[in-house]
Amino acid sequence: MAYINVEEGIPGIRSLVLFRPETGKPLYDLAQVLLRGSSPLSEAERELIAAYVSHRNDCMFCMSSHAAAARCLYGEEKNLVDEVLQDMQLSNISDKMKALLNIARKVQVLGKEVTPEDIVAAKIGGADDREIHDTVLIAASFSMFNRYVDGLASFTPTDPAVYEEMGKRMVKGYTLPQQTNTVS
Repeated sequence: MAYINVEEGIPGIRSLVLFRPETGKPLYDLAQVLLRGSSPLSEAERELIAAYVSHRNDCMFCMSSHAAAARCLYGEEKNLVDEVLQDMQLSNISDKMKALLNIARKVQVLGKEVTPEDIVAAKIGGADDREIHDTVLIAASFSMFNRYVDGLASFTPTDPAVYEEMGKRMVKGYTLPQQTNTVS
């Protein structure tokens, strides 16, 4: 049960943004730009970064929903998502993505953990400045989203089928959900 009076049965961040749409809309707008806007990183790669950071933050809702979206976007290569979540270094993703996820991992802990060597490794792997920028901003934003969801103990479904459906919806974009009930 959530720590605040949100609509029952609405999972994760959705219930929180319905509770306070004036703050929820900018958060959804940010997610839309980060995960669906213009970027040299594919939508699948950006969702993977979000899922990876959420996994490292132990945010079950965000990890499960963004992993489901990444699986949808990766299509035939959806197994990459689970490989990364099990052991990123042993996964079959590119060296560039491993270097970017290493940066995301460090941002998830503390932004100052990122070193010049991490940036050089990403560039050697083929990442450009925009990909590094977008990785850092996704990692920082999802650390905030994770803390928002878990800090208010929002409802986290346990059924994988719920997340599979959520992932299908999320690949279409991030728009503020419609309020179905007034919560005070």
